[in-house]
Amino acid sequence: MTTVAEFLGQLPDARRKEIERVRALVRKHLPPGYDEAVVKGMIVYQVPRERYADTYNGQELWYVALAAQKNYLTLHLMPVYGSVELERKLRDGFKAAGKKLDLGKACVRFQAADDLALDTIGEIVAAVPVDQWVAMAQSARTSRRRK
Repeated sequence: MTTVAEFLGQLPDARRKEIERVRALVRKHLPPGYDEAVVKGMIVYQVPRERYADTYNGQELWYVALAAQKNYLTLHLMPVYGSVELERKLRDGFKAAGKKLDLGKACVRFQAADDLALDTIGEIVAAVPVDQWVAMAQSARTSRRRK
């Protein structure tokens, strides 16, 4: 599958509706400059290669991704992994909304969009413009090289 429409079309109706709700939220709050693509079976919002090609793995730098796993849906918020402040905002936002946060390193697992603290998710998606995200990635690579 190579397009978002193909990705969504292969999902059962109920799961597609939940992914579409979260996708609409992400797109509403996404800072300008990120591209939407389907990569490795996920909808990915990434930095275009012409903007930042020198990534650690030679692939586009991901910012946010949506996936449908076998038993749950996932929202990958990469800046949460790189920012203690954004992770705290995520945790506090879920707590304030009375929602249970099922978080991996930067992956929020959910069954339905209503499981998410949607206002907080929107704020986190909106929090890091492309230039800042690239700078964070470059800084992380530089600090890893020094070790």
